[in-house]
Amino acid sequence: MQQVRVHGPADVRLDEVDDPEPGPRDAVVRVAACGMCGSDLGYIRMGGLAGPGPEPMALGHELAGVVEWAGAEVEDLAPGDRVVVHPGDDELGRIGNGSPEGGLAPRVLVREAARGHRLYPVPDDLPLEVAALAEPLAVGMRAVGQADVPEGGSVVVFGCGPIGLAAVATLVDRGITDVVAVDLSATRRDLAVGLGATAALDPATDDVWAALAEQHGTVPFMFGPAPATDAFIEASGAPSVITQVIERSRPGAHLSVVALPHNNITTSSLLILMKQLTIRGSMEYPPRFEDAVELLSRRDLSSMITHRFPLAEVEAALEVLGGTKDCGKVMVTIDEEGVGA
Repeated sequence: MQQVRVHGPADVRLDEVDDPEPGPRDAVVRVAACGMCGSDLGYIRMGGLAGPGPEPMALGHELAGVVEWAGAEVEDLAPGDRVVVHPGDDELGRIGNGSPEGGLAPRVLVREAARGHRLYPVPDDLPLEVAALAEPLAVGMRAVGQADVPEGGSVVVFGCGPIGLAAVATLVDRGITDVVAVDLSATRRDLAVGLGATAALDPATDDVWAALAEQHGTVPFMFGPAPATDAFIEASGAPSVITQVIERSRPGAHLSVVALPHNNITTSSLLILMKQLTIRGSMEYPPRFEDAVELLSRRDLSSMITHRFPLAEVEAALEVLGGTKDCGKVMVTIDEEGVGA
């Protein structure tokens, strides 16, 4: 079969590889769709997980499909079941994140499916390409959890790529009615508003902090009034955002950092202390990965998918992902017949 693999820095290929060879505790999933992630661009740039390894690295960790084969020790799963694949952990190897398996292929081997918590059922009325949003949605969910937004509170999401959009959708689903989205891309701002954001700001033309003060009011602080915004989710990866939040936020505000800045951050420890800010990193998923599938069943988030490519055109998909910010989720459709089923 064909599989997308990274061979070295800036060297990604659609290779011919052997079909999966599962054991009695494993399962094989026929992949319907697999999302492209910004981390995939990082792997390609570095030549692997953290640089070139002894073998090419398979890509693809946002996937849904249909169980094609289940080992004798795999209970509660059978061929034909529609599933989302949990990409795994350090013990078993992370699908599309350093292990030999990757979702940008017609089939993927899911090791230790018998252990559970690797494959989650997809309702019959949920298209599999939408189900493939479960992994990035779970990342956004985790970021929302780390932000600890109070009931009836206000929150700003900086960066409206797929993770930021997932955070917006999660906040709205949880009844937060004051969600401000900030992004340079008009397309992404429109997507955020479509998912329920109450306002969208362009940091290139809008005075973001003045706008927040107008929308949320202000609270007093020693160095002058600050917007009364309760929480911030940093999903842009711009180091300046973290610095701005620390400098401009209210005392007691919460900041959840889910995007990885590629430069060192200059900030004021004094302001963190004086304001008694809560700053949390956010990595991976909430305790219940299936929360993401359940949200996708409750709300139509299909608008997050803005570009679709077949597996044979994965290079074009990567060009869109790396060449423009005017996109939501870039999806690779692999089993054309199963995608919408």
